[in-house]
Amino acid sequence: MQSAWKRQGRPRRRSSAFRKAEHGSAGEQVLCSLRHESVDSMAQNDEKEIQRLKNRFHDLADKSFQQGIFTFTSFLGLGEQDVFWREEARLKYACYEVSGGCENAERVVVRFGSTEDLGYEVPFPIECVHIEPLQAKFADELSHRDFLGALMNLGIERGTLGDIKAGEKEAYLFCLDSVAEFICENLTQIKHTHVKSSRVAEAGDIPKEEPATVSIQVQALRADAVLAKVYGMSREKSQELFRAGKVYVDGRLCENNSRILKPGETVNARGFGKFVLKGEARETRKGKLSVEAAVYR
Repeated sequence: MQSAWKRQGRPRRRSSAFRKAEHGSAGEQVLCSLRHESVDSMAQNDEKEIQRLKNRFHDLADKSFQQGIFTFTSFLGLGEQDVFWREEARLKYACYEVSGGCENAERVVVRFGSTEDLGYEVPFPIECVHIEPLQAKFADELSHRDFLGALMNLGIERGTLGDIKAGEKEAYLFCLDSVAEFICENLTQIKHTHVKSSRVAEAGDIPKEEPATVSIQVQALRADAVLAKVYGMSREKSQELFRAGKVYVDGRLCENNSRILKPGETVNARGFGKFVLKGEARETRKGKLSVEAAVYR
């Protein structure tokens, strides 16, 4: 059931100054000042969170290396993965593998330690849970957001949950083994639909996600051009996604919209989905590059 690849190695509170500045340039200056303070505070909080995450990675790597044991992160989202990859060069001494429990997983767990060095194997602590309606005939159509919202309402931490492969009325959830039984026992309703949950014993019981194949033509395999073509948006809209920090390539934040994509790379665009470039691009008679992309919604 696991698919792994190995690598080495609040609102702002108004101040008294703001309340006194009712009009005029003085009021505008105070408002501007407060806005800067708010942005600075948010930036500081982000930096603290990033540093906390880096420290956690190093603690796990050190523990694995010094004690000769496998250590695991929780599920990492795209932003957290970007922090990991930026720190990867200082972590690879411990060796690591990455898995989300399924092929092309968006949320993944990092395992520090290698079977070759440690002399034994410990699988990733990931299980798959099948969520289905008790009576399919009367079930609502449920989205990814519906399933995730119901799970979060149980008080489960986001880091224990991986990808949710949602169909119209059912879903396959990848989660840490520490919460699988709790989910099976306590997840009984999503919206108006009563559901049941069960662990999936065999990987073969999990339906494979079939992507749609899209053929596009571009002048060059620039990330913004390819993204625009795949999702049928304007180049300007595509570039806005890069400026907003919503595009990731192979788990790394991509801020360079002119980056040339390579075959096999996975591109995630928040709010749209992900796609993988398939094969080598070929030149058309008009001098454009034709390439196919496997698109996951």
